[in-house]
Amino acid sequence: MKKFINGFAALGKDFYTELAPQGISNPYFVCVSQAVADELWLSEEWLASFEALQVFAGNIAPQGSQPLASVYSGHQFGVWAGQLGDGRAHLLGELETANGNFEIQLKGAGRTPYSRMGDGRAVLRSSIREFLCSEAMHGLRISTTRALAVVGSDMLARRETNETTAVVTRVAPSFIRFGHFEHFAYRGENVQLKTLADYVIERYYPECLTTHKLAANPYAALLAAVSSRTATMAAAWQAVGFCHGVMNTDNMSILGLTIDYGPFQFLDGFNPAHICNHSDEQGRYAYNRQPNIAYWNLFCLGQALMPLIEQVEGSSDAAQAIAIKALEGFKSEFPAALQSRMQAKLGLTDAQDSDKVLIEDVLKLLAKERTDYTIFWRTLSNAVANQNFEPVRDLFVDRAAFDTWVIRLKARSPNSKLMLESNPKFILRNHLAQTAIEKAQVKDFSEVARLLKVLETPFEEHLDCEDLAGLPPDWASHLEISCSS
Repeated sequence: MKKFINGFAALGKDFYTELAPQGISNPYFVCVSQAVADELWLSEEWLASFEALQVFAGNIAPQGSQPLASVYSGHQFGVWAGQLGDGRAHLLGELETANGNFEIQLKGAGRTPYSRMGDGRAVLRSSIREFLCSEAMHGLRISTTRALAVVGSDMLARRETNETTAVVTRVAPSFIRFGHFEHFAYRGENVQLKTLADYVIERYYPECLTTHKLAANPYAALLAAVSSRTATMAAAWQAVGFCHGVMNTDNMSILGLTIDYGPFQFLDGFNPAHICNHSDEQGRYAYNRQPNIAYWNLFCLGQALMPLIEQVEGSSDAAQAIAIKALEGFKSEFPAALQSRMQAKLGLTDAQDSDKVLIEDVLKLLAKERTDYTIFWRTLSNAVANQNFEPVRDLFVDRAAFDTWVIRLKARSPNSKLMLESNPKFILRNHLAQTAIEKAQVKDFSEVARLLKVLETPFEEHLDCEDLAGLPPDWASHLEISCSS
């Protein structure tokens, strides 16, 4: 395997505990993303080797790696939870690629000092879901962590029932979260807070020292830059109908990546108030609340950065003013990014003031009838391409309402090519993942591979996989996804 670089480890022992993964017995490959392997310059020969299997199982530490579990804190469901950390994740280090360095992390390879009474394991079920959704989001052109492989084992872990375990190999430029900053800020450890912020700025946001409009205060510039990336990510989620399910501050990436795939779901019937996480009894992370929660989390990040911002500004009043300015960008950037994505879904190449109402009206129509979100947009795209709108009309009970709306769309001469490039045919629906999981639990991994193929290129037709693009069966509505994994 290639030589590892240990950038995060160089921050010092205040930021992590160095420990080796505990691994799993008698491992076997469940799935591998060749696209991620190619990104990391990993040869097919090595991927097929005994060494690769043992590395991904957590049984062998690659030469030059420095395995560690990082410490962070965070707000969970809006409540300060105190110290958290990598309870079942081990960072091996970074690999150099043509597109920069990528950290390699094993999830499910045993207990760490931050496991908080947990067993440090990941079960096969949740590992497959994370693997598939990581690659699905990348295929949808939404910023995300990636997944290289899932390795399974017959070892058991107790959840609601006994389940077989697995290790998923996760890949990202960085796994640093909002909660890393909160950890040191709430402990009053400003030296470590500054060390972390300076590392993130130097490695990932160098413009905060030079060209950013707030560069005179690089920590305020960092807050603004993270806000911008988070706004873009949140807009992409809303446009494609993605529900994260557990947007705690410790699950928010400092790079604006979708991270920690737990109780996620893509919408079936369009319900703006949909709650995908069975554990979220108050609906804090409902689909239509995600943008506000993203901003709330950014406000928490701003509070964590305040000691550094104030050091530069010289007074608390000046620091609060520039922090508010840094956060304000989200309020304009998120709606602009969402508007742009929705215009693309409608094939509108020349933005007009009336677009907002056109978008709002069709969303109201979809919500009224709980029309399947993905199927509607893809069917509409094909209807514009073929100039045959009957298949779209068939999705509605109130056809007259659709007819009235589509006249307004036609008047804008929508671009069908743009629509087909913006509205996926395939998404990772819960029932599709469940079917693949059930087969994998008896060591049939063919459905995982088939799903991966279409999710990597979800805008293509894949005519041999039409069954993966249809309406969910009735039993799908009874699937419950919670924080348990």
